[in-house]
Amino acid sequence: MYKVTVNGREYQVAYDARHQSVNGEEMHPDILEYRKGKFHLLYKGRSYEAELIEANFEEKSLSIKVNNTVYQLNVRDKYDDLLREMGIDITAGKKVNDIKAPMPGLVLNVAVAEGQAIKKGDPILVLEAMKMENVIKAPADGAIRKISVNKGDKVEKNQVMVSLH
Repeated sequence: MYKVTVNGREYQVAYDARHQSVNGEEMHPDILEYRKGKFHLLYKGRSYEAELIEANFEEKSLSIKVNNTVYQLNVRDKYDDLLREMGIDITAGKKVNDIKAPMPGLVLNVAVAEGQAIKKGDPILVLEAMKMENVIKAPADGAIRKISVNKGDKVEKNQVMVSLH
């Protein structure tokens, strides 16, 4: 069971290979991925076009576009809730000094300059990977120490793109 918050509204979602339900109601959508990150859905006689815009697996958040409307999703499971109840933040104390490429790709844009102050969530650069644009955001408040890539550079997985301090 997952708790999925969509634009501020929470839903209870159960999902496995054979069954899907939202708030206890069984769902039986017909889903076709026709291109990487792009889907066509049929549900209760209605047709939907969906696209995965951004996925941040560390923060368990997604941005998806359904029929030209963008939705922000945050996903929690029972372990996330248990850790929160215990007052434990698994991302606390994790100081990130380098922003590394999460996958091989092409740098489409660098949105910062060396020495620039940044806030958590600020866009740092745009990386195209698997024909999808991924906005790489600042993991914490800080400043840009060094930029190791330029627009148009190809990067490999785990390659340091930007160093922080």
